[in-house]
Amino acid sequence: MTNLVAPPYDVIPEQDLAHYRGLSPYNVVRLIRPGSDYEGAGRSFNAWLDDRILEPDPASMYVHEVTYDGGVRRDLVAALRLQPYSDRVVLPHERTHLGPKADRLALTRAVRASLEPLWFLYDGGQTELPTLLEKVAARAAAVSFTGPEGTHDRLWVISDPAIHDSVHAALESLPLLIADGHHRYETALAYAEEVGGGPDDPSRFTLALLTDLADPGLAVLPTHRVMKSAIAVTGGEPTGSLEETLAALPGRVAAGTYRAGKFQVLPLEGDVAVQELHEQVIDNLLGKRSAEDQILYTRDPEQAVRWVDEGEGVAAFFLDAPDLRQVLRLAQKGKTLPQKATYFHPKPPSGMVFDRLERGRRL
Repeated sequence: MTNLVAPPYDVIPEQDLAHYRGLSPYNVVRLIRPGSDYEGAGRSFNAWLDDRILEPDPASMYVHEVTYDGGVRRDLVAALRLQPYSDRVVLPHERTHLGPKADRLALTRAVRASLEPLWFLYDGGQTELPTLLEKVAARAAAVSFTGPEGTHDRLWVISDPAIHDSVHAALESLPLLIADGHHRYETALAYAEEVGGGPDDPSRFTLALLTDLADPGLAVLPTHRVMKSAIAVTGGEPTGSLEETLAALPGRVAAGTYRAGKFQVLPLEGDVAVQELHEQVIDNLLGKRSAEDQILYTRDPEQAVRWVDEGEGVAAFFLDAPDLRQVLRLAQKGKTLPQKATYFHPKPPSGMVFDRLERGRRL
């Protein structure tokens, strides 16, 4: 499977597409990044089914385990019933834009399949799910492979209806926070409304990868901001270096700043630093200008400093990783964070499992 998987569609740089296409004529990138040839992706998917490149499983759930940099994360992969945000069951935490949704909707119409698992988080501390996943993972894995980020990945198939029932009972009362896949979730909702069907029609579900908030291998990284134009920010605590600035952020609602060769730490009021940074500072600096046009993003703080020093931007803002339980609490109150507020790592590979959305089948 190593040559068949790829990162999620929206984190593959354009220059890397040829690499993944070159790995195999059946690499998933041919489906998830077809350019504008959506019908071609649909023909490829159907041909892979006809040629038995893709083999259908009986009704199944899956356990996915990823080992990376000394960390291990364990996920559940299953079909998740789509529910509108107004039901307060599936909770977004970032704002979305129209462009990516139009692209994914055109692809879904052509392929009629859920091609990538959307990533959700749940608080399973009071459920049997950790024990259930542990029991499944004690068996031999169905497949092992190297993921696109050099990770070691394993996948187990759960075909036992009794386990399905136990998973359903454990999850049915829990809210789910979208980690990655806001645009694709809203696309799935739009597609379900477009094609209609009963409440158990496959179009009413999406492929989901679910991770416990308490999983020690769940890693979230901060994304730093560089303003292309801005006025000076005052009121911060001076620091002597990037390292000192970053070290001062954990455990505080604060952001680091860099401008004109000087670092400082800027205290913020509120609960989640990235939200407060935008509401109290960046939005005021932007005025009516678009954040998409005025902000550069990077996970490398040293790159943010270089961009300022080289004139790509005029000021950098540094953040610590957000507290995910705080993000969940905000989402439960209906509040969303600015784009690129979170970056979960490592990303689940696309191409492990697909879910066909053909009409007439029941889930």
